[in-house]
Amino acid sequence: MGRRGQSITLSVSETDKKQLEGLALEFGLTWGDRPNISKLIEAIARRQLLIAPNHDWTKERINALNRARTALIDVGEVQMAVAIAQLLLERSEITIPLRNELEQFIASPALPWRIEVERYIHRHQPFQLSYQDAAERIWNFTIRYAEITVHEDRQYLDCWCEETEGNQDIAELVHNWCLRIDRITDAAVTPIKGQWHPGLASIDVEMRLFGGLAFAYRSKTTKDEINEWLADSPQVRRVVRQISSTFWFIREVLRYGQDCEVVSPQVVRDQIQREIQSLYKRYCPPVEN
Repeated sequence: MGRRGQSITLSVSETDKKQLEGLALEFGLTWGDRPNISKLIEAIARRQLLIAPNHDWTKERINALNRARTALIDVGEVQMAVAIAQLLLERSEITIPLRNELEQFIASPALPWRIEVERYIHRHQPFQLSYQDAAERIWNFTIRYAEITVHEDRQYLDCWCEETEGNQDIAELVHNWCLRIDRITDAAVTPIKGQWHPGLASIDVEMRLFGGLAFAYRSKTTKDEINEWLADSPQVRRVVRQISSTFWFIREVLRYGQDCEVVSPQVVRDQIQREIQSLYKRYCPPVEN
């Protein structure tokens, strides 16, 4: 006579009992042709079946983890970013585009051309960068200064280049280019002779901040050279900042609305004025007779 196993009593609702029986049938744990809950529990105890967390992560949690992954890439913590990518791939809730992106990232967590560029930056070695964009245009840049920077949650290669054709910035900053890294899938990088520049071309801009912004403003960048209250207007703050791109600067100050006025240089003030006029025309088209 065989040894009888120890028995336990489960206090479950009829609905839960049916769910357990359904799981037993799903995994072929039956007594004859009937589902056997005892075999199901035994299989779990022996780790023949593993209990996993429910696949009910919210979109907000997934997005937060993916933003953390990209932030880790930005600061060079690639292995930690890979660990987060692997964690996300275990979830069934992620979208197909995100799954494809994560799989591609794990297959090649660091682009070879980027590693080479970072080495040249570290050594202050001028180099030439050539790549083809999504429109199949070939771009060649002779780079004598570069830094990897984040603009609006995206990673860019900000660089001083000999080439200026096609650059739409003002004359003083026309040698500065801002290349979005994730849009360069492959590139040819070669060292060149010559001097490494001390930095990007830059100009000083002066702003006046009003209202709540004047009191709430804190220097968000080491480029702020002056941050003071005006002596003759105690509720107006004067900020002088060094900028290397009017594009990114204008995108920032337009968010401040009427609480920010760019005083100088005139060329930048004129650019902002044209941007505001275009915005006005967008929202207030001419009335047809």
